[in-house]
Amino acid sequence: MSLISAAATAQTTPTLRIAYAGSMGVVMDNAAGPTFAKAHHATYQGIGQGSYALARLLAAHQLQADVFVTITPGPMQVLKQAGLVRVAVPVASTQMVVIYSPHSRFANELAAASQGKKKWYEVLRERGLRLGRTDPAVDPQGANVLLALQLAADYYHRPDLLKAIAGASGNPAQIFTEPSLMSRLEAGQIDAAIGYLSAAQSHHLPTIALPGEINLGDPDMQKPWYDRASITLDNGKTLRVQPLVFYAGVLGNAPQPALARDFVGFLQSAQGQALFREHGYSAPRGNDL
Repeated sequence: MSLISAAATAQTTPTLRIAYAGSMGVVMDNAAGPTFAKAHHATYQGIGQGSYALARLLAAHQLQADVFVTITPGPMQVLKQAGLVRVAVPVASTQMVVIYSPHSRFANELAAASQGKKKWYEVLRERGLRLGRTDPAVDPQGANVLLALQLAADYYHRPDLLKAIAGASGNPAQIFTEPSLMSRLEAGQIDAAIGYLSAAQSHHLPTIALPGEINLGDPDMQKPWYDRASITLDNGKTLRVQPLVFYAGVLGNAPQPALARDFVGFLQSAQGQALFREHGYSAPRGNDL
């Protein structure tokens, strides 16, 4: 191919930019993004961060993308209020679990907890165990950790459980960026985390299942259980449980609006749903936003 024709090809190959919740890195960057781009003769670029942080960057026009994929309705509402998203559709769902490193010195105890032979919250309270979570001020997953622990305190009648395991809401010893959390677990740099089952299965990490009253994944538990929980962050903002549903929306200032609409449709298609299932995600729940 001549230099002129190569340059012409580069100019005619569109680039699709997807901003997504950081826990979705594996399914987006290794599966959905490249599969879609190949079929549409496009280039794929993924941007993964905490959903609220991404939403604020997009709303302030400090970041530009074609599609935003988030977990929970909250971050998408930020963009709806900014006039950047008209409708967002559910594309997958998940639940909260305890995720642990197979390289942890506590791995045997955590494995016993996964089999019901030990209480998971007592293992997490052991001296020297390194727990990781994300910042609740910028990432829904970080907020959901605190909400799940608050519900666990109620469920197990252990009023000190939240503070004993997490400490302060912004405890710097436990806070990591969402994309780095799984890699730290894989490397054994931290022993355990509380996070999404989808992320754990995408990274082939062992987990401890939590009861439906705690895992934020059962819509039938919203009124009898989940509505009991609320967390007030250091900045004064109060957070409540929102459904652990992933939503995708085309951005109003998308440079590639047609491709963006096609990508959202792809995520809803049989092929897209199969990719989600292969990476540990559950079927979408609920209605469009």
